[in-house]
Amino acid sequence: MTYFLFIVGFVLLIKGADFLVDGASSIATRYNVSQMIIGLTIVSFGTSLPELLVNVTASFGGNPGLAIGNIFGSNIANILLILGISAIIRPLPISKNIYFSEIPFSLVATLLVGFLANAALLSDVRTLTLSRVDGVILLVFFVLFMGYIYVVFKADNEKLEEEANKPEPSMTIKKASLFILLGLIGLYFGGEWVVNGAVDIANQFGLSETFIGLTVVAIGTSLPELFTSAVAAYKNNTDIAVGNVVGSNIFNLLWILGVSALIRPLPFDVASNTDIVMIVLASALLLFAVAVGKGARIVRWEGMLFVAVYIAYISYLVFRG
Repeated sequence: MTYFLFIVGFVLLIKGADFLVDGASSIATRYNVSQMIIGLTIVSFGTSLPELLVNVTASFGGNPGLAIGNIFGSNIANILLILGISAIIRPLPISKNIYFSEIPFSLVATLLVGFLANAALLSDVRTLTLSRVDGVILLVFFVLFMGYIYVVFKADNEKLEEEANKPEPSMTIKKASLFILLGLIGLYFGGEWVVNGAVDIANQFGLSETFIGLTVVAIGTSLPELFTSAVAAYKNNTDIAVGNVVGSNIFNLLWILGVSALIRPLPFDVASNTDIVMIVLASALLLFAVAVGKGARIVRWEGMLFVAVYIAYISYLVFRG
């Protein structure tokens, strides 16, 4: 049954991503909301549900290694694997807001988590942890991010309303909402079944909790982002593809880690600092790729480079054990 659900989970992920992209794109057209904002909010929140589920369960169950490893691993996979594959399917234009605001904000969120997790080194306490106070701080920054998104939404809305020859929405509001709902349900159950099957298989090989979190669970919970961004790129909804990844990374670091730390303080392994450095390097590589290319975009060869770097990172994790 585990293997059967594992396969069915992949089918649900594919169809769920298809429905979510179509529904979200139609909503964006109908209400004069840019696809980038839809990707940063509705889509990224929906595709982050598996990470939220895994982390809340891990926090209540006292599995901090899985909770932290899941978030760090997912964010690395989002940038290198998901954006890499999406760019191979279709070159991804990067808007000015994403390049100068959202990606740097994601980078600041990463550094904030790293600082809070290692703050004990500045005191007499030698136990590294993300405390409940740290969780509150992360949630405050998440609220600030949502405030920023609202300001950008208002500006984009006014700009889109002034445009002539606006495209007609492809669906009615009821149909688009139904597609989004069915897409989220498909992504939720598909992600859960794939993750559960992958964890069972990994446990049979005696792999460590943190390693499973950084690899099997992280990739598994990133599958909704992967399929959603890949489908969006294939359908030429590249703003949704990019916004989904960047938004999911910010949701993961500020919202999901914040909630997880509120439920139960999360002990932090000093070895996880390597993974924080990897997120920073991946973000820097993303900014560099956009800066050196012709036009603000990630082209196919850069997507291949992203995937190659991710494979090298996974190889390092196997070596680290």
